[in-house]
Amino acid sequence: MIIIAEIKAKCSNQEAIRNILKKHRAICKGTDHQIDTYFKVNEGRLKLREGGLENNLIQYNRENKSGPKKSKVNLYKTSKDAALKKVLTAANGVLTVVDKKREIYFIDNVKFHIDKVFGLGDYIEIEAIGEKDYDSLLAQCEHYMELFSIKPADLIDCSYSDLLLSAQHGG
Repeated sequence: MIIIAEIKAKCSNQEAIRNILKKHRAICKGTDHQIDTYFKVNEGRLKLREGGLENNLIQYNRENKSGPKKSKVNLYKTSKDAALKKVLTAANGVLTVVDKKREIYFIDNVKFHIDKVFGLGDYIEIEAIGEKDYDSLLAQCEHYMELFSIKPADLIDCSYSDLLLSAQHGG
């Protein structure tokens, strides 16, 4: 199990984030077009990520709250596999699908996503990743929030799937 301290925020100036990441010698892993299929489950979230760079089955538990959140993640690396998606869909049913273009960067154990989510807009995510010691992960996440000048009003308290479901239901 992986522990992550993470934030998601609206981002009106993605170029400024790119410049800060370059200045701090972030490693760019590339741009990925990702389709995240969220399945109906009793607890937490289960999604199948299909992309050019990242393909994973991801189960996670995270509370919905503004500001840094603790996630407990189980990750299974996959390949693009229509059969796996068909099995998961038949067993669980599809909750929603998130379609996004994602730029992926790393500084040490901290992963940054500059996202354009179709139907929602532009976002930044910060994920400080480890296996224990949540407090140090939280400190890293907060450091980058400050560096990027992320305002509390820009923070998102839920997943893209929740935002899409809310938009689809007029909320």
